[in-house]
Amino acid sequence: MSKHVDSYYAATANNKEDYPVLRQDLECDVCIVGAGFSGLSAGLHLAEQGFKVVILESVKVGFGATGRNGGQIVNSYSRDVDVIEKRYDKKTAQALCNMIFEGGDIIRQRIEQYNIDCDHRAGGLFTALNHKQFEALKHHKQNWERYGHTELTLLDGEELKSCVGTDVYQGGLLDMTGGHIHPLNLALGEAAAIVSLGGQIFEHSAVTRIEKGAKPVAHTEHGSVKAQYLLLAGNAYLGDLAPNVTNKAIPCGTQVIATEPLSQDLADELLPQRYCVEDCNYLLDYFRITADNRMLFGGGVVYGAREPASIEREIRPKMEKVFPQLQEIKLDYAWSGNFLLTYSRMPQFGHFSNNIYYLQGYSGHGVTCTHLAGKLLAEALQGNTERFDAFASLTHLAFPGGRHLQIPLTAMGAAYYNLRDKLAI
Repeated sequence: MSKHVDSYYAATANNKEDYPVLRQDLECDVCIVGAGFSGLSAGLHLAEQGFKVVILESVKVGFGATGRNGGQIVNSYSRDVDVIEKRYDKKTAQALCNMIFEGGDIIRQRIEQYNIDCDHRAGGLFTALNHKQFEALKHHKQNWERYGHTELTLLDGEELKSCVGTDVYQGGLLDMTGGHIHPLNLALGEAAAIVSLGGQIFEHSAVTRIEKGAKPVAHTEHGSVKAQYLLLAGNAYLGDLAPNVTNKAIPCGTQVIATEPLSQDLADELLPQRYCVEDCNYLLDYFRITADNRMLFGGGVVYGAREPASIEREIRPKMEKVFPQLQEIKLDYAWSGNFLLTYSRMPQFGHFSNNIYYLQGYSGHGVTCTHLAGKLLAEALQGNTERFDAFASLTHLAFPGGRHLQIPLTAMGAAYYNLRDKLAI
């Protein structure tokens, strides 16, 4: 049977045991397709409210982006306050912006409530490579403060050097409600919490077809689940199960490397406070020090989720540009994973046939937003639909170019913005 990709997270997972394969016909209140953060968050919120939950996972809990990402707790969405307030009506924008910090709060609450061992560290930095980006961070800080954020500190270039051992940045913004985690261990802890509340999880149980009706049925190779509600939470790994859900987003790949364990002195030189970092470029780099003192560094996007010929050749030069100190350091892990990109860069929540819901399209901001999404889904199934509907009301357009041209055209657009970043215009 398929396992996790060969990543640092899989190698250091707290629990490597398998959940069973579905080999029977079940009935429940809510059947969830996908055991990533979206499905786990929804499942845990629902189980806490007394719903009978069954989760069907095609491979392993956290197999997709959930178990492969940079592990950073980053507030808001892939489009932030300024874009949201310009793009949407006042009521919708207010509702969306009022929720931008909630996902991180949910993660911290889950860690504490269920005693999840996932190497949580507080503190995240946004770093500016030029004056234009630093001015944007000032605006960013003001926007978040308008919505009640009080734990932000703007750092000039010299102040930032006390947090990041490099000369490449001109300043940064420290968010102490940001931070980082071992994402796969967080997912495994949430899965265990669901089971402790009576929920059921089945791995290696891919859903092959959906039968619509008053009680939809999810069919697998060896069984089925009939439910009052069905939630599609496969995100970039949903495949062709529901084309009406996946036809307005494209899967994209991102790559991550992890070094051998660094000496304590070197780790302290690079990131003394152990804050995580992401820069302000359109195609951004992100990095952090793990609990066992490895540099974990990721960046770039491969549109269409193709595997690059060499992840090390793709990412290592980025790491060494920021940290020349790591030129002789050995890499122990290199992996890629897919996330789902929407044209608007806003997540896609909604439902069809009245009882089939979906959560997807976090566009690179999935760690926190998935946890918010699960809570909103649970609220909606309990009759409180206002906050879920704020997202469901958003218009989502398909990428231009149709099935054959949308990926190259999107890549061309990204190259344009990447050039603007390099030229600081």
